[in-house]
Amino acid sequence: MVLLQVVGAVAGLAPLLAVVELGRALLSPGPVDRDHVWTVVILGAVGLFVRLVFTGASTGLGHLLDGKVQLSLRRELARGLGRVPVGWLSRRRSGELAKVVGEDVSAVHPFIAHAPGELVSAFVVPLVSLVYLLTVDWRLTLITLIPVVLAIAHVPLLMTPARTREQKDFDAAMGRIASSVVEFVQGIAVVKAFGGSERAHRKFLTAADDFVDIFTRWVRGVSAVAAGMQLALSPPFVLLVVLVGGTVRITSGGMAPADLLPFLLLGLGLTAPVAALGHGFDDMQAAGRAVGRIREVLGAGALPEPAHPASPQDNRVELRNVRFGYDDGPEVLRGIDLVLEPGTVTALVGPSGSGKSTLVQLLPRFFDPTAGSVRLGGVDLRDIDSKELYRTVSFVLQDVRLLRASVADNIALAVPHAGLDEVMRAARLAHIHDRILELPRGYETVIGEEVRLSGGEGQRIAIARALAADTPVLVLDEATAFADPQTDRAVRQSLATLRDRTVLVIAHRLETIADADTVVMLEDGVVVERGRPTDLLARNGKFAAFWRTQQSAVADGSENRGGVLRGDLSR
Repeated sequence: MVLLQVVGAVAGLAPLLAVVELGRALLSPGPVDRDHVWTVVILGAVGLFVRLVFTGASTGLGHLLDGKVQLSLRRELARGLGRVPVGWLSRRRSGELAKVVGEDVSAVHPFIAHAPGELVSAFVVPLVSLVYLLTVDWRLTLITLIPVVLAIAHVPLLMTPARTREQKDFDAAMGRIASSVVEFVQGIAVVKAFGGSERAHRKFLTAADDFVDIFTRWVRGVSAVAAGMQLALSPPFVLLVVLVGGTVRITSGGMAPADLLPFLLLGLGLTAPVAALGHGFDDMQAAGRAVGRIREVLGAGALPEPAHPASPQDNRVELRNVRFGYDDGPEVLRGIDLVLEPGTVTALVGPSGSGKSTLVQLLPRFFDPTAGSVRLGGVDLRDIDSKELYRTVSFVLQDVRLLRASVADNIALAVPHAGLDEVMRAARLAHIHDRILELPRGYETVIGEEVRLSGGEGQRIAIARALAADTPVLVLDEATAFADPQTDRAVRQSLATLRDRTVLVIAHRLETIADADTVVMLEDGVVVERGRPTDLLARNGKFAAFWRTQQSAVADGSENRGGVLRGDLSR
């Protein structure tokens, strides 16, 4: 590709040199040599044709290579994102990851498809032109280089630490804008329902204002330097320098008037590639920054797989002195000791920020604890192959994500070869079967295209998905938060029939807590109380206070119909 561009760039000088030779032939005294003139014209035309063919071939190869590189990068990113811990993904903004996979990969395009040709031309064309001009008049050649020298002198001013910081700030602001736009679009329904978009999306407006400030500061920093470079490389300035220098040389008798013609033509040819070199340098810098962000995502370490995997003996889950903190932040969990017996339901309760969601995310190994161990069937999760782990532990998160696929495919995600009967059984247990039958094509209805499900319906699809997986350990992170009390009760009754499973659920509804075999109360990352609900109420400790607070909060709601809210846990 580079060799083709070199040939094309050199051939591109042929038309210019042909014009120079024609000028000399036509301006020279005596009769015009017609054969010589036609030879020059033909050579110029051949050079133009060669340039078109070779540069076209080089550009085509560059774009083919670029397509392969972008495809390879996106595949590698897809594989990499598929390997990283789910917890790592949950702590990244979707807009930033979308920018890496989309914009940053696309930013490599100019560097691969265009920059090589432009850089080759930027070096080859001036070099060949200089050699030719030096043979004509070396003094005027040095004068012709003045604009190029002035332009190059501006380059270090664009590479100062201040300019580098401004560029990084600019890229970071672009990432915040992308993330804020995604969040704005995702929350547009809430904005329309309640109004006050400026208040509800202050983050988006702040990101936009910050971007304007950073962009303005960046433009101010580079505008003077960029203007100076453009002035030095502009055709009027180049022609002025050549004409002034040529006039001095001609009037002093140092060169013939006809020799000024190649400088007028090739002098402009010297500056155009240098300008292209500047753009190529910008593309290289942009591509370098994009590749850095791509490498950062690809460098996100996957949770290590065991060299010699072990298999759990049963469904017993143990947390032994588990401690965990996100990155360099404070510890979220501090010395958790907990046992979840097979066939039991454990309800995890506690105030917001107590570490409940973090704890349940350790069971499907979204994260590894920073100290201690999480064991399943007597085996540390780190010693269980990830595929076997996900055949053993299924989970339903509060933030449900459904695929743009049929309802049946969404339910059978973990068991793609499951039959329709198995899918329908899971849907019945999740109390979503009747609603599915009301959809345009029943279980074949495509979610996101043919139907939009409510939050509660989406959660029940996710619960059906977890039940279809038929794993012995089930983790529910407030899985029925959007369901009505009747549906919540029905789902709990269905789960109660699965006596052989080990269930861990984050619970806020008092009925869910009352149905649990064991309640574990977290506070500031520490287990403060555990036991049967009735025993904890009788103890009149922190759980009892939490219970009374919850009871008071919903005392006037539809859930205040049974003995549960009055503290009657006897069944």
